[in-house]
Amino acid sequence: MKSPLLLTCALLLGSLSASAQINPIQFGFQLSPTFSYMGTDNNLIEGDGTNLGLKLGLMAEYYFQDNYSIHTGLNIHFGSGGALRYDEQFTEVDIWNESLAETLVTAPTPAQLSGKTFDYKIQFVEIPLGLTMRTREFGYMRYFVRPSLNLGIVTNAKGSIENASFIGSDENFGIGKEVNALNLSWGFMGGAEYSVSTQTSIVGGIGFQSGFLDLTRDNKTSLTRTGRSPAKDDSKGRVNSIVILLGVMF
Repeated sequence: MKSPLLLTCALLLGSLSASAQINPIQFGFQLSPTFSYMGTDNNLIEGDGTNLGLKLGLMAEYYFQDNYSIHTGLNIHFGSGGALRYDEQFTEVDIWNESLAETLVTAPTPAQLSGKTFDYKIQFVEIPLGLTMRTREFGYMRYFVRPSLNLGIVTNAKGSIENASFIGSDENFGIGKEVNALNLSWGFMGGAEYSVSTQTSIVGGIGFQSGFLDLTRDNKTSLTRTGRSPAKDDSKGRVNSIVILLGVMF
């Protein structure tokens, strides 16, 4: 009679132990370099440059099985954005008019903006949400893949214009009125974890993040080409980023 009771106790203890192992919540932080660039769905408005940035923030994971967890966090993404060049086929480019009017005593005419490159320097607060899938442990190492969705909230937006006679290329000015406040992106990352102790691991990886939403505002904007009437600039300007993940989990 003792054998079934001992077996039942052993199974119960094993179940509780497994539950303790597969349901922990872990926290950590990251300091991750990024390379961001912009693109549009208009082949006459092309991406023209890469921004070097940094993601700094907290990471959190909830393990619902040994090798699977839901991850989230709160990050500040400094230096995101990129540059967009408007082709010289546009004889008039009427964008950023409110920000330029506030910055300069005499705002440039749309003809003066033809063929120019507009640099976006954006700061986001980001909230990711996704699934992390891991391999079993090989020595002290485990490998993972991580699909995710990322909500970005614009907290600062600066701009500059290259090769313009009316303003210096290194002069940054506020363009908060020229960008949308929210950005939603999908991401995919692969990497590895190195266990330093039973509770601490160093995390590294590389990932790609691509925006769903149009970052650029189209109100009161227009583009003019030879032989055509002015038309609203309804292009979709999206931000993409390559992320080099460097972090620690506790």
